[in-house]
Amino acid sequence: MNDSVTTLLRRRPSAGKMLIHVVFIALCVASLFPFLVIIGTSFQSENDIVKFGYSIIPRNFTFDAYRVILHEPKVLFQSYFVTIATTVIGSLVGMWVTTTYAYAISRKDYRFRSFLAFFIFFTMLFHGGMVPSYILMVKWLGLKNNILALILPYLISGWFVLLMKGFLQTIPEAVIESAKIDGAGELRIFAQIVIPISKPALATLGLFFALQYWNDWWLTLLYVEHDNLMKLQYLLIRVLKNMEYLNSAEAIQYGLVKPGMLVPSLSARMAMCILAAGPMLLVFPLFQKYFVQGLTVGSVKG
Repeated sequence: MNDSVTTLLRRRPSAGKMLIHVVFIALCVASLFPFLVIIGTSFQSENDIVKFGYSIIPRNFTFDAYRVILHEPKVLFQSYFVTIATTVIGSLVGMWVTTTYAYAISRKDYRFRSFLAFFIFFTMLFHGGMVPSYILMVKWLGLKNNILALILPYLISGWFVLLMKGFLQTIPEAVIESAKIDGAGELRIFAQIVIPISKPALATLGLFFALQYWNDWWLTLLYVEHDNLMKLQYLLIRVLKNMEYLNSAEAIQYGLVKPGMLVPSLSARMAMCILAAGPMLLVFPLFQKYFVQGLTVGSVKG
């Protein structure tokens, strides 16, 4: 009996742990609150937002914002397809390029290790600029209105390479040497030893690449003129600009909208946030375990 009581007392969390749990629960609720406001406001009418402000629970539930955004579903679905395609292809290729580059500069026995490390670090300090990049992509490579223009610029990042290099340097050198003694070549070591060990870092890297490609609208603005290559973020920005114009005095003057009529631009902003962030919110939990491990790459115990 005494042993059972002692076990229960040991399992009971201390006051300090209880306080930590309460604080973190409060932080989670506080972090979730803005997202709930976004969801609730996306179903509010424009008049209610103007009169009563943003609310989690709509006074008059309406789908007006989503009807406006989904007015041309074919264009929206096409932009989703382009965004998903560039995100998947760009992330996979970017992870491969970044990992191979990082593996090369993480090996102490590689002859050009210092030069390649300086080369990638130099790109973090000095950037070519928008005009040279545009000339390279359009004039020299001829990638205007080409899906490759939405993928190539983000294929490699100096910060991503250094992040991956920090993880690869934690792999014991004895593991690599043992594989060499067993007759394994560099490609086999990389594919069968380095890649499986690097799953946490690869998951983190993949998530960073996916967020970068998914949230991008700048490359579409620069290199795309055709609607069939328009990414989701840029399409939503264009829809928002159109709705803001319809609420202007000029639109009323030209008879595009009736006087006193409000186009749901405020609620549409929230609806666009839901449409843009929804897929990534579904993907993140799948990588959360590896993501947390990957963030501790290169950390040192105190």
